[in-house]
Amino acid sequence: MKKGLYRRLAWTGIKNNGKLYIPYILTCIGTVMMCYIISFLSTSSTFAAIRGGDTVQVFLGMGFGVMAVFSLIFLFYTNSFLIRRRKKEFGLYNILGLGKRHLAKVMILETLMIAGITISGGLFLGILLSKFSELFMIKVLGGTGSYTFIIDPVSVKNTVLLFLGIFLLVFLNTLRQIHLTNSIQLLHSEQSGEKPPKANWLAAALGVLLLGGAYYLAVTIQDPVTAIAVFFLAVVMVIVATYLLFIAGSVALCRVLQKNKRYYYKTNHFVSVSSMVYRMKRNGAGLASICILCTMVLVMISSTTCLYVGAEDSLRNRYPRNISLDVILDETEFFEGAHTEAAKDRIRTVLDRNGVEEEDVLEYRTAAFGARIQGDQINLDQEDLASTVNTEDIWQIFLVSVSDYNRLMGKNEELSPGEAIVYTTKEMTYDEDEIHIGDLETLKIAGHADGFVDNSVDSMQIFPTMYLFVPDIKEIIEPLKDLTWGSNDEPLLSLHWYYGFDLPCEDEVQMRIQDQITHQISELTSSMDESTYFRYSLEGVARERADFYGIYAGLFFLGIFLGIVFVFAAVLIIYYKQVSEGYEDQSRFDIMQKVGMTKKEIRKSINSQILTVFFLPLLMAGLHLGFAFPLIKKMLLIFGLTNTSLLIITTVSCYLVFALFYMLVYRITSGSYFTIVSGMRSEPK
Repeated sequence: MKKGLYRRLAWTGIKNNGKLYIPYILTCIGTVMMCYIISFLSTSSTFAAIRGGDTVQVFLGMGFGVMAVFSLIFLFYTNSFLIRRRKKEFGLYNILGLGKRHLAKVMILETLMIAGITISGGLFLGILLSKFSELFMIKVLGGTGSYTFIIDPVSVKNTVLLFLGIFLLVFLNTLRQIHLTNSIQLLHSEQSGEKPPKANWLAAALGVLLLGGAYYLAVTIQDPVTAIAVFFLAVVMVIVATYLLFIAGSVALCRVLQKNKRYYYKTNHFVSVSSMVYRMKRNGAGLASICILCTMVLVMISSTTCLYVGAEDSLRNRYPRNISLDVILDETEFFEGAHTEAAKDRIRTVLDRNGVEEEDVLEYRTAAFGARIQGDQINLDQEDLASTVNTEDIWQIFLVSVSDYNRLMGKNEELSPGEAIVYTTKEMTYDEDEIHIGDLETLKIAGHADGFVDNSVDSMQIFPTMYLFVPDIKEIIEPLKDLTWGSNDEPLLSLHWYYGFDLPCEDEVQMRIQDQITHQISELTSSMDESTYFRYSLEGVARERADFYGIYAGLFFLGIFLGIVFVFAAVLIIYYKQVSEGYEDQSRFDIMQKVGMTKKEIRKSINSQILTVFFLPLLMAGLHLGFAFPLIKKMLLIFGLTNTSLLIITTVSCYLVFALFYMLVYRITSGSYFTIVSGMRSEPK
């Protein structure tokens, strides 16, 4: 064959099908760009040097893996639209004398051209915007970075190898489809269509059951730990149910519309419904894919945005005061002994030296232990607790004196011996009249508290916490002191003295004060005799803020990036769905125009067809999001986010913004569909 023919055929194929290839190429470029930026930030030495940057890089490293898997699935899916449209062209080439081997040469050249354009274009934009992304993240973390422009060769190599591998797999899949189809089938692939499907009520019923089960799990689970485990199961159930309902339900919808004579026998409805009924299997799968992507975007962006916006509230939950001292003791007499007073004296000495005064002092004592609560029984069998895989009824329990409760909460509660006031966290409840601490103690529940001071241990735990406010903490814990658990015979109880306070000064001063207090408490512990058990941890909000924001900023940044990619995917699927159906319907509308159908009537028919099914994914995504809300709220409690109002506002705002964007996509894609079916002869055949 003439030299260069394959290259010309490959380039002509891409150019003549520009309506299909240009969006595909642009999306590939955007995906390559985002993969490079994520890889660049995950390995950037400048980014890692700032406080909190290394924490963000952990999430970005995982994000690159997610992007790799999604890019493979997404490019395979969208490439199927391209191949379906090109099969007629391949069949014509085959009849004119090009064998399967020659078609393979054309396809490999097309793949190389597209890979070269998208990888080079994506890397160019990624490198161009990588520094901007780095500076943006540094700004989010409150650090300072240099303006030195760097190209990371490792990120370039990883991105190039990833997409070369993806394009190779896409090419092999295309080759497989061409090889398994003869020239006549290729030539008439667009006219083959689908047989009118029958309504599959079994599939529809299974979809309803799966969706109902997933919704039931989402709204009934109370335990945040169980919420994490069930979340992924519920996601799988929702995905399967969505596909079943859209495929089976769209068929049933068309059947119902056809039986409605007043609706069906109208010009704008008759053509649209009769066209849809022949392709509902593929149409339903496409709509389900759009729905799933929309739901993923909404869940990801709303939850990560809420986490980042509410980061300061979560930080305050985790660190109730600017400086927090947690001392672990082994004897109750140390609760109010000379050691705690000596620690406070040393803290005040440091504050006086720096010219600041402590504010909003938080001081209380507690005895803490982990146990399983079953009914009204606290199970003290620690071997059972250590060996179990069921975490649903595991609690962190804190015994606090009612006098500390009254002082901190401004209450005036009085309790008789054997009584207790209960308070539970993470939206868990305890409704029994009594609670039995093993076989050692029984407490009558005299009331339920509506709150208590934030506890850093509770904020770190994925398990819920139960506070029991009792008249005499020493009396309650006396029979529990000798209990142990674990192979090392560690004490069941840990006795804590909390002392925290706020400081009216800048973060730099707070960190300096924290270091000085640490030095003073270390000196105090070293001066104690060996028989004294006095272990402490000292935390400061100023020092921990960077790492804390690193986690939330990393999730937020990754959520926005992946959300944008999923939006790209949804838009491209919507666009290809409209274009491919437009080419399929072109001949039908051409016939209708010959018998007198005007372009105005075509427009009405198109609107009827698109509106009949186009907004179903958006409505279903909103339904999924609404039922998933309780589950998402439970999971965010583990991150310390307790601001439900913020979560509601963020979720609703994200849905409304996304709905406006979705309608914009509808207007653009419906215009492309109308251009094709209205008889524009300049479109490729």
